[in-house]
Amino acid sequence: MKTNIYVYILLAGLVSYLLRVVPVTILRKPIKNKYVRSFLYYVPYVTIAVMTFPAILTATGSYVAGALALVVGGLLAWKTESLPLVAAACCLVALVAQMF
Repeated sequence: MKTNIYVYILLAGLVSYLLRVVPVTILRKPIKNKYVRSFLYYVPYVTIAVMTFPAILTATGSYVAGALALVVGGLLAWKTESLPLVAAACCLVALVAQMF
């Protein structure tokens, strides 16, 4: 059975388009329910966390190095607001942990 990659690409594009257009066309009024608004407020943060958390732990090949970098990054992010500092510190911690 021969598969046509263009059909898959077109179908993925159509699904992605519909996921963006349907809520805009259905929900034209502002959302006033505080629980729904609270839920929608946190969706981007949770999505980013779910996508990056496994990658942080497995990027170095060692769960220990990834976990140490995650802890250091979390603490620095909590104490400072400097993303370059947090990223550099995480890279340094992962590098040093890989040496041992």
